[in-house]
Amino acid sequence: MGKVAVLGAGSWGTALGIVLADNGHDVRLWTHRKEQADVINTTHKNENYLDITIPEQLKAFHDLEKAVDDVTAIVLVVPTKAIRDVCKQLDTILKHKVTIIHASKGIEPESLKRVSELIGEEMSEYTQEDIVVLSGPSHAEEVGKRQPTTVTVSSKDIQNAELAQNLFFNESFRVYTSPDIVGIELGGALKNIIALGAGISDGLGYGDNAKAALITRGLAEITRLGASLGANPLTFLGLPGVGDLIVTCTSVHSRNWRAGNLLGKGQKLEEVLDEMGMVVEGVRTTKAANQFAQKQHIEMPITNGIYQILFDDLNPRDVVEQLMNRSKKEEMDDLATLLRTNYSK
Repeated sequence: MGKVAVLGAGSWGTALGIVLADNGHDVRLWTHRKEQADVINTTHKNENYLDITIPEQLKAFHDLEKAVDDVTAIVLVVPTKAIRDVCKQLDTILKHKVTIIHASKGIEPESLKRVSELIGEEMSEYTQEDIVVLSGPSHAEEVGKRQPTTVTVSSKDIQNAELAQNLFFNESFRVYTSPDIVGIELGGALKNIIALGAGISDGLGYGDNAKAALITRGLAEITRLGASLGANPLTFLGLPGVGDLIVTCTSVHSRNWRAGNLLGKGQKLEEVLDEMGMVVEGVRTTKAANQFAQKQHIEMPITNGIYQILFDDLNPRDVVEQLMNRSKKEEMDDLATLLRTNYSK
């Protein structure tokens, strides 16, 4: 059994902390807010995020140095925009080598860096090869209730991936490994864009046909961009691709779907974010992915349409009309090209 620090006491960080505590690990759940840590330690609840009892062996900390003292692994579950700041702090206080696992899903706008790249840049003793990513179809609400869930961990160092697999694996939380860290990270980040679109579609009153089309063609966009950046196209047919798309685009647990649903009903982005009260990673990722598509010369019409809704204040119905009236295409031509390119190398 190990000592593990989970950095980020939102719903996902709390749920992952519960999995680790169930497995017998000494778990320290860090939050930058002292009052939140005090409430968790005295009530064993984190009700603003998850309505579930937290195991007593999970202790909350608000002092980062104390939280990571003598741990064997650190699980980063802070919003993408906070990754650099938290890692800079870690770089100054960590006195020993640990395994770093991140479960944050996003891409940094402007730099267009994945989370593992951000960690590698800010922590002097760690390279991107040291980092493990955990991703997959996993609503925190269901994980916290010990409902069956499957995820994937990936690292360029297979030993690190297997260590993470062993930390989390139990009878309700099944963990696979994958060598494709680029595909795993991109799948987890980009699906949030399509989830926003699915929520917008539902908010507009469209039916299952529209959502099925959005998910399927959204997957094509994710695959095109991912393959252009070195990911294996087949990765997106797995848990961090199709699996995460299904769960995020079809459930009211998804904050990205909920945000999109409010947008589809006519609310403005600022109103939606205020009402949500939580980070909606898909908004920031949409900006980054739209920049990525231009840089890589990749066609991503759904992503661009959602970008126009979020940042150009375009009417969602106009975007739907724009998408439906695009020029005629052969559906599988681009995917076939990607597969041929990937396996002819």
